[in-house]
Amino acid sequence: MHIVITGGAGFLGRQLAKTLLDKTSLTTSDAIEVQKLTLFDVVPPQNMPPDPRVEIVTGDIRDPQVLATLITSDVDLIFHLAAVVSGEAEANFELGLQVNLAATQNLLEQCRQLNTRPRLVFTSSVAVFGGDMPAVLQDDTTPTPQSSYGTQKAVGELLVNDYSRRGFIDGRAVRLPTIVVRPGRPNKATSTFASSIIREPLQGQPAVCPVSPEMALWIMSPRQAVKSLIHAAALPAETWGSSRVASLPGLTVSVREMVDQLKTIAGQVVVERIVWQPDPFIERIVGSWPIRFATPKAEALGFEADQSIDEIIRAFIEEELGGRFVA
Repeated sequence: MHIVITGGAGFLGRQLAKTLLDKTSLTTSDAIEVQKLTLFDVVPPQNMPPDPRVEIVTGDIRDPQVLATLITSDVDLIFHLAAVVSGEAEANFELGLQVNLAATQNLLEQCRQLNTRPRLVFTSSVAVFGGDMPAVLQDDTTPTPQSSYGTQKAVGELLVNDYSRRGFIDGRAVRLPTIVVRPGRPNKATSTFASSIIREPLQGQPAVCPVSPEMALWIMSPRQAVKSLIHAAALPAETWGSSRVASLPGLTVSVREMVDQLKTIAGQVVVERIVWQPDPFIERIVGSWPIRFATPKAEALGFEADQSIDEIIRAFIEEELGGRFVA
């Protein structure tokens, strides 16, 4: 199987690639076996172990000619992760349109021109919802995005569904919760603080929290996100029904609960490295996102949630910090 990951240099793209290359970790299905894995991004991925199956391709996803070279008739499966993150899409409307919307449509068009119906997993977001919402969102709740990023992701979902309906692709779109704890450095996503307030203090560094302790989020760990993406790819087309979209299971956790659990695990000195500086721009966007979902479709399809914020923090310490933190 020839697999392409757009956004392959991002943390989620790298984690997904490493998991796909490790056959022993593919517990969701025996249907995915990697003969060739192409990682595409504007820059090459860092810290990828050498593997003869891996091809690194750099370029601008906004260029249709680049996509024509990248997505060829021998490609069986595409994980479309490339995107401008939420805060940047809100600050730079034109860039968000070009990358999150136009490039996605061009990618789908390239798939259509091939006449090979490749399988495609599109990463959407809970940001497709906002405004006046029910206390618990259901599978049939209508998307009402309150940000440009959310709007662009919602349109992407519709395109994936329609291209699948017409038989151009075998698509599936998964709405990811906020991913916590992201390794690496803070980015321009408005939710980046949710990882920073855990990641940086554990490494002896200060972190700014721009929202109140009462702000709640619908979250998922990187490990569970990668597992969910692979599971989405492995599911047979007919199991999705008339809609190729699913909101994934997650955890509802307040910032206060995250900090309290960090204190339980790592101590008071660690949490004192968090600096509380309210930012109305970030609070407005993050506060518009839903925090509770009923996910019967995803659960029936076999998707799972993390068990607790305690489990998520401890997994980050073990997997990313080698089991140690700066007390």
